[in-house]
Formats: sequence, C-alpha cells, structure tokens
Amino acid sequence: MKLSKRTETLEPSVTLAASTKAKELKNQGVDVLSVTLGEPDFPTPKNIQKAAIAAIESGKASFYTPSAGIPELRQAIVDYIEKFYGLTYDVSQTLVTDGAKFALYALFQAILDEGDEVIIPTPYWVSYGEQVKLADGTPVFVEGSEDNQFKVTVAQLESVRTEQSKAVILNSPSNPTGMIYTKDELQAIGEWAVAHDLLIIADDIYGRLVYDGNEFTPIATISEEIRKQTLIINGVSKSYSMTGWRIGFAIGDKKLIQAMTDIASQSTSNPTAVSQYAAVEALTGTQDTVEEMRQAFEERLNRLYPLMLEIPGVKLAKPQGAFYLFPNVKGTMELCGYTDVTEFTDALLNEAHVAVVTGAGFGANENIRLSYASDWATLEETVNRIKAFVEKNRRK
Repeated sequence: MKLSKRTETLEPSVTLAASTKAKELKNQGVDVLSVTLGEPDFPTPKNIQKAAIAAIESGKASFYTPSAGIPELRQAIVDYIEKFYGLTYDVSQTLVTDGAKFALYALFQAILDEGDEVIIPTPYWVSYGEQVKLADGTPVFVEGSEDNQFKVTVAQLESVRTEQSKAVILNSPSNPTGMIYTKDELQAIGEWAVAHDLLIIADDIYGRLVYDGNEFTPIATISEEIRKQTLIINGVSKSYSMTGWRIGFAIGDKKLIQAMTDIASQSTSNPTAVSQYAAVEALTGTQDTVEEMRQAFEERLNRLYPLMLEIPGVKLAKPQGAFYLFPNVKGTMELCGYTDVTEFTDALLNEAHVAVVTGAGFGANENIRLSYASDWATLEETVNRIKAFVEKNRRK
C-alpha cells in the first residue's frame, strides 16, 4: 500500500520514541531510569477523581457531548481565565479539545493553506513543526540563543517574516528550556505581531509551574490589541497531573474557535465525557494540590540543578518554570568522543541505562532534555549514572 506524502515526511515524536525505547529495555529486565516524558509523577488529585466517579455513577458521562465541550466546562474555562489572567471572554470563544496537543492541531488545520508559514522559536516543543507540515504549512525556525536564555528578539522574528507568514508561536514557560519571557519582551513581540497582522499562538500550558520568585506573564494580558491577536492554548495535564485524561482548551477569536470546533466535529466528535466533568472540578475546585505539586517541582529543581553542573562539560542556565532541564552537553560529548547528540543519548541509554531525550528533536543539536517530574531517588541516580558514564568513557 502506498502511503500519503505527508506520512513519508512526518518525523515521530522524539520524546515518545525515547520513552518507548526505555520501556522496551525495562520489559527485557534492564534497570532503566527514564526521565523522558513531561508527565507529573503525582496521581490526579482525589477531588478530581471523585468528580469523575460521580459523573460515571450519575450516568452523565455515558453520552456524546457537544463538539466544543460541555457547557459547564466551557464556563469553567471562562471563569479560570478571568481569575488567573484578569481577562473576560465569552463562552463562545472557548473550545475544549482532546488535550492541548489537539487544540494546536485543529488550529493549524484551521488557519493554514499550502505555503503559509508559522514562525517557531527554537528550541521548540517537538510537535509544533510537524503539525504545521501536516496542515501543508511551512515551519520557519528562529534560533533562540543560549546567551539570551533561548529567547528570540523582535529583530530576529522580523528577519524571517514574509508575505506568507501567518502566525508566531510563543511557549512561555518553555518546553524544553524552562525559560520565561519578561513582560517587556512579550510586549515588544506582541506589538510587532499586531503591526504585521500575525496570529500569536500562546502556548501557556506551563503557566502555573513557575519557581523561585519568577513570574509568568500571559501575553494576552498586555494590551487589548494584543489580546485580540492572541489564541491561548492551555489544558489540565501539567498543572493538575491529568496527562492521561486528555483535556486541553483554546480561547480566542470567535470565528477561529468556530472553525476549530468544526474540525473537531469531523475528527474527534467530542472530548471524552468523563474527562470533561473531571476537568470542571480541576478548574473550579480547590487549587491547593496545584501549589503542593509546584512546590515539589521547585524543590527538585533547586536540588538537581547544582548536581547537573557537576557532570564534566555540562553548561546549564537554571530554568524558571515548567519541569525540564535542557543542558548543553557539547563539552561532555567531546570528552567522550561523540559529535552527534542523538548518538550520545543512545549511548547513555544502552550503556548507562539512562533514558533522556535528544535535543535534536527540539532544534538544539548540543543539548539533551531531562524531566524532573519524577521522584528524587530516580533523579539523583540519573545524575550519578551519567557522571559514571562520562568518567568511564572520558578520553585520557
């Protein structure tokens, strides 16, 4: 059978590929430590679980829901954005999706025609570029240098803007770097986007996971003009430890939201009903567990960061949010005789039995990504094994 051209050019997710390799070795009896996935290691909070059980027992979760989501959840999203962003939206400006990932997919399907371009700062989340290509668009990558905390400037964005440019993606706090754009930086980018009629795609999924006194500024809050130009992407996976429930949401222009809803209606029909009722509780119920998990991640970051710097050759700016470390390992690779970061991560897996993610999938060929959304024993042993690997393979 001949497959479509889009599948022939599609690159698999490097994070899922790394996780799969680790699981395969574990199934063979190998003691593998995996710090690959961006998935909190906490179970979904009890109040959310109970809400889901109640929805099942009442029968509410037994049936199809509206494609855009149940009214209760769409209202909860409006109230959530008003509470944490200070912005007022109408329910008609919201869409509930099967994870934030599908919100992005539906968005690109809704706005892109063949040849349209989306500007994507690097390092970037692994699915941005591939989803753009699946919509027949062209991803245009702009390098955020480590000297500038992996962040891009207006001058860099302007240097790649063309008549085909349709949108720019901003992910702050960032996956994979954990860096956060300041309000001034966001204002400059926002005003540039408004001036050139570019849609701002604000991937705010890690906005509640910020550490050590740093602040997350939603770009949509900076001005009314910027808000109108922005589509917010968010969800319950990270902050509420609900990765398996698959609920994301989008908020923005009513016409765009309707187009995305139409795409969802012909693809997924509707998000899982029981997960939607659980998400209502997540957004409207107690937020104490969010803060408890945030504090746990902050503690791990502050303990793990200095240990990573003890690995020979590692350079690492301290993340401000999310739950990833994205060290530059160029010096480490050179010490061990490697020039390719993917080969280096493969060697770590096969020899040290440590699964990390190659930076190549994020547009960074000198970096690796580690998730510290794991227990401390695993994190500490991960660093110890990498150090031992370097000492063993270090060229004399």
